[in-house]
Amino acid sequence: MKQRKLMQWRSFLTLSCAVLTSLAAVQAHAQTVIESVTSSIQGGMEVVRVDFSQPLAAVPAGFTIQAPARVALDLTGAANGMGRSSVDINQGNLRSVNVVQSGERTRLVLNLKAPTAYKAQLQGKSLLVMLDPVAVAATAPAPAQNTFAENRAVDTQPIKDVDFRRGTDSAGRVIVDLPNNQVGVDIRQQGKSLVVELLKSSLPEGLRRRLDVTDFGTPVQTVTTTQVGDRVRLVIEPRGLWEHSAYQSDNQFVVEVRQQKIDPNKLTQGPGYAGEKLSLNFQNIEVRSLLQVIADFTNFNIVTSDSVTGAVTLRLKDVPWDQALDIVLQAKGLGMRKSGNVLWVAPKDEIAAKEKLDLESRAALQTLEPVRTQAFQLNYSKAVDIAAQLTSGTGAARMLSPRGSVIAEPRTNQLFVTDIGSRLEQVQALIARLDIAVRQVLIEARIVEASDTFGRSLGVRLGGSDLRGLRGGDPGYSVGGGTNRVALGGTYDAVSGTTGEGDVDLTTLNTNFVNLPAIGLAGFNAPSFAISLFSSAANRFLNLELSAMEADGKGKLVSSPRVVTADQTKALIEQGTEFPYQQATSSGATSVAFRRATLKLEVTPQITPEGNIILDLDITKDSRGETTAAGIAINTKHIKTQVLVENGGTVVIGGIFELTETENEARVPLLGDVPVLGYLFKNKQRSSNKQEMLVFITPKMISDRAAAR
Repeated sequence: MKQRKLMQWRSFLTLSCAVLTSLAAVQAHAQTVIESVTSSIQGGMEVVRVDFSQPLAAVPAGFTIQAPARVALDLTGAANGMGRSSVDINQGNLRSVNVVQSGERTRLVLNLKAPTAYKAQLQGKSLLVMLDPVAVAATAPAPAQNTFAENRAVDTQPIKDVDFRRGTDSAGRVIVDLPNNQVGVDIRQQGKSLVVELLKSSLPEGLRRRLDVTDFGTPVQTVTTTQVGDRVRLVIEPRGLWEHSAYQSDNQFVVEVRQQKIDPNKLTQGPGYAGEKLSLNFQNIEVRSLLQVIADFTNFNIVTSDSVTGAVTLRLKDVPWDQALDIVLQAKGLGMRKSGNVLWVAPKDEIAAKEKLDLESRAALQTLEPVRTQAFQLNYSKAVDIAAQLTSGTGAARMLSPRGSVIAEPRTNQLFVTDIGSRLEQVQALIARLDIAVRQVLIEARIVEASDTFGRSLGVRLGGSDLRGLRGGDPGYSVGGGTNRVALGGTYDAVSGTTGEGDVDLTTLNTNFVNLPAIGLAGFNAPSFAISLFSSAANRFLNLELSAMEADGKGKLVSSPRVVTADQTKALIEQGTEFPYQQATSSGATSVAFRRATLKLEVTPQITPEGNIILDLDITKDSRGETTAAGIAINTKHIKTQVLVENGGTVVIGGIFELTETENEARVPLLGDVPVLGYLFKNKQRSSNKQEMLVFITPKMISDRAAAR
């Protein structure tokens, strides 16, 4: 009996030893377990202590995130044994610690109040994560997200002006002239509107308005300016997808709203890289694991090809995640294709081969796809013109497939297109964009020719005669008391007639000493005033005649040709006269030829997307000139230019100004230079002629179809 009990005890002890040995072996191969997470401050540095059930083989890899501020560590082969996934710390810069387990991997996330760097090291069974101290400015409360500039103004001051301009790339620019550079500015997006508030500012009555800026062709539709308490509020209403930027230069604050350009192949929209910033520090990490780390950080799912292998050493700090992904792909010669929120990563050769195979498959499918015929009724375009555009080009530039054809029917203005279904859809979309009513433009030109003339003429006639010799007396005057005498006259004939030497009648024409009368102006003879000094016997005369003329004239000639034409279509309107003249022929005979003097307006308008009008102008204004022995001369005035005019606006495209001034003086030498009395021996003329031509152009878009007809 005792021997049996002894054998039972021996069997129990042997079984117990076996069980204990098995438990020790199982424990030796058990997974590493996180037992606790604590935080403390040592030497001014925050230290996070993570205790494990057994020591780690190496310091785990990790990365940092700027917004929100986080530090993430990936623990391979570790499990969460704390019974909870979140540990609240709220000490120093550390808010809390999250432990998230996924399969055989556990991620330790330290949620921070402000971004900072870290260091990690192993100490027995514990992992110590040391956080660098954060500057005081970084731990201060962060300003509101809508604060652009803090307010430093003490008193409320009125803003000077609010204006709107169209910038480059069709961007809308709201420009505010501030009273000084101390004014605070808040910007926030409220629904589909952008709200700008100017702190400690007042709005004058003249600036309390709502600007409708739709015609500028920018994303901005309206800008409403109001006074709200001690703030001035600007509500900017854009449309579509847009993005904004703001900047201030001295006293000028500018908000720029531009259309957001969406590229479906980009990971994040916007100029350059726009992903959240992260920091990575890995030594010899596998590329597939690194891509998984980036995928966990973003909202994208990354599918990695089996041919992606190798490792990479990477250290990035404060880099947008999309730029970090590009760096990894470029370093390993990889490519990427995006489909929704899924990214396929593979070697570039593999991607190119797959895309080539897909293109070849689609090309082969097109050769097997059945064709069908579809009729298109054109309303505004000519069927022949559209057919020529569909069949023009070769290869990829050709709209139709190699099996496609098109027939244009001019009588009913229809197109009959035979092709595969996908190409017919493209043809239908093209016709929908091309077959539209062409906008029309009314161009009015006003050619104004003005003239201003002025003329003045002063003259004198001075003469004398002695009739004593003709009437029986002694002619002339005694010389020295002897028998010699001298006779005076205006001409040689007058002297010989006075002395009786010649039989010549004495008249006012041949007895003039000075014959410089004023000339007529404007078709009228110059008025004159005459006086005569004679002896009592009326046989000796001294005659004086003064003449003066002044003329002033003004004239204006207005020509106003008008023409209506379609957008980007040349129009010509012409009016004039043909003047005949004689010209010699090759046979020696003469024939009648004609020379034209016309008023011509030739214009090609182009309507811009903003509603303005570009005009290619060629304007000619001819008139008849003087008649010469060779024929009639033509006076020509010609302008050829290109201008940009707003719809309904008027612009002066050019002008010709002529000024002709002449001043002539004829006088008797020496006598004409005598002061005052010299005017009895001179003739003076002065004339001034001003001519000016201006060309005004006014284009107007015709939106009313009835007006166009």
